[in-house]
Order: sequence, then C-alpha cells, then structure tokens
Amino acid sequence: MLVLVCAAFCCLGYFISVKCLYYRLKRRDVFRPLARDRAQGFVSVSCQRAEGGAPPAVDAVRALFVTAHPDDECMFFAPAVLKLVESKASVHLLCLSSGNFYNQGAQRQQELLDSCAVLGIPADRVTIIENKELPDDPKAEWSTALTSSLIFRHIRTCSINLVLTFDEGGVSGHANHIAIYKALRHLASVGRIPEDCRVLTLHTISILRKYLSILELPISWLLPSSFCCVIGREEYKRAKEAMLRHRSQLLWFRRLYILFSRYMFINTFRAIVVETKHVKIY
Repeated sequence: MLVLVCAAFCCLGYFISVKCLYYRLKRRDVFRPLARDRAQGFVSVSCQRAEGGAPPAVDAVRALFVTAHPDDECMFFAPAVLKLVESKASVHLLCLSSGNFYNQGAQRQQELLDSCAVLGIPADRVTIIENKELPDDPKAEWSTALTSSLIFRHIRTCSINLVLTFDEGGVSGHANHIAIYKALRHLASVGRIPEDCRVLTLHTISILRKYLSILELPISWLLPSSFCCVIGREEYKRAKEAMLRHRSQLLWFRRLYILFSRYMFINTFRAIVVETKHVKIY
C-alpha cells in the first residue's frame, strides 16, 4: 500500500513539473539562451554583441534550416521553425532532395511548399535541390564535398547567421540526415562558416523518450542543451496541419508519430564549435 502511495505521489509530482516547465518555457524568448548555456560558452544570435555595439534586433536574425527530404521541416523541426517565425526572424529552408525515393518527387515538392506556407516560411525562401548525386535513399552515401558546397553557397548568398540541422544521429538514423551533419561539421572544422554565424544541431534522443510526447519535457530540461524550443497547443495545431499537407507520406505510423512524438512539441539543439581562421600579417 505504501509503495502505491509513493508511486502515486511521484507520478503526481512529475505531471506537476511537466505543467510548470511547459508554461514557463513556451513563453521564453526563443533567442535567449538558458543560464547554463552561457556557462557552456554558447551565445545566441540575438544576444551577441559586437565590440562597443548593441545586440542585433530580432528581425536581424536570418535562420536557415537544412533538411534532407520534404516533411523533415515539420516532422522534426516544427517547434523551432514556429518560434523563429513568431519572433519575426527571417527563416529560410534548404532541402537537399525532392524526396523522389518512390518517384513522387514532383508531388512532394509541392507538399513541401504547402507545409512551409502553414509554418510561415514564404515560398521564395524555400530552396529544393534536385541532384542525381544526392538521391533520397537511406543506403546512399552523399558526397561531403558536394553537400557542404551547396550549404556554404546558401549561407553566403542569403547572409545566414543561424543554421539549424540534424546532429550525428540524424534523429531517425537516416543516412541522408547524417550526411548533412557531416557536411556542416566539415565546414565548421575548416573555418568556412562565417564568424557571425551559429550552427545548431537537433539532439537525437532514445526511442523511449522520442515517443513520450510533452511528458518528455522535464528530461530535456535537466539535460544540457544549447537551445530549447517548446510550443503551445495552438502552435502544435499548426505543426500538425503542416504534417497533414504531406499527404503522400501519411501512412498509419506517421499519424501515430504526430500524436506521440516529442519532436512535435520540443526541440533541443547543441552548438557546433566553429573554427575561426586568423590571418597573420608579417
């Protein structure tokens, strides 16, 4: 009996902590890093100060989401996209394939544009790459040189100062997702990322945590991260609507994903350390 009472109190305490954290974090300024993140050396774009200058305005943030396939933008990144759009940032999307694995490339490109319209990304800020060397195939090895050159060109062309993409686990373990991480890791290691640009990677979590939905929030709060986005009920409805625009992908297990995936409510990112090239003049 005592064990049942203790278990009940533990469950009640956990649900209370979820509710408190949820209402606290969904109101947080999306660009302001948490206190522990400052200690880790992460500086968010809106808090960055030039020497003797003021921090850039929120609308000066130019964010680029780099994805592998149509539906990645809402399936994995919806909380971050919605928060950035809400904060008046200029949000861009670079999708490195048309998702033509089942010869549905043309349909999936239109579905991507429809999804982005729901999320608040204008069509003129969406770029879809169609390259035979970057096929939508979990067994294909994308060229790091080609992938990194496409990303680098987009960063320079659009004056991007915040890049968000997958981490080394690719969230779902998809080889195309991981290839994007390797490309950005390469750019960062050789000093090709502009000095004022931050690179954030979406944290891959265990399958158990992945399907706890909003109940996973206290775990994400306790574990270290560089950037955390939590969305409310109305924003979740928009994320769900964006997912529903990908009609060709709405198999039964994706409908379950919409209901139970933590990525539909919460995004946590880690920063990639960007090497800076220092030129010595003799």
